[in-house]
Amino acid sequence: MKIEEKNCVVGIEYELTEAGESEIIDSNKGGAPLEFITGKGQIIPGLESQILGMKKGESGSITVKASEAYGELSPDAIQVLPKEQFAGIDLKEGMVLHGQGEDGQTVQVAVKSFDDDGVTVDFNHPLAGKDLLFAITISDVRAATDDEALSGQVACDNHSGGECCSGGSCH
Repeated sequence: MKIEEKNCVVGIEYELTEAGESEIIDSNKGGAPLEFITGKGQIIPGLESQILGMKKGESGSITVKASEAYGELSPDAIQVLPKEQFAGIDLKEGMVLHGQGEDGQTVQVAVKSFDDDGVTVDFNHPLAGKDLLFAITISDVRAATDDEALSGQVACDNHSGGECCSGGSCH
């Protein structure tokens, strides 16, 4: 079965580097595959669009431009916040902090600099502005069940020892 635009459950093994670099940023090689349902926005758009038509067992190197991954760097995402908001935190340049955004979602920021009055933080995703290279292997492709298509979550039938999906977690 080929990967289609909508409602295919796909499992991939991947290794991620920044295009033109050799340092591995992320990988699931030797672990559970990354599973997702096409057409649900569960992975970056540039990767999803480029695996369409691939089949189980196929491998490839896929370059995803920043605009189709985590977006371009936005100067508006760099802000100076009052130092009081960071009370009790031993600030260091480059450290990553997690907080809660206005909509209740978890927000990640990187500390760029700080002084006695304020802390300059960067709300850009750490991979924003970077072209990415994925070395992937398609480990599974199947049609989503009606329940999966409706819920947008991959079903998990492998429950053993309290874990599921070969040690991964159910969505």
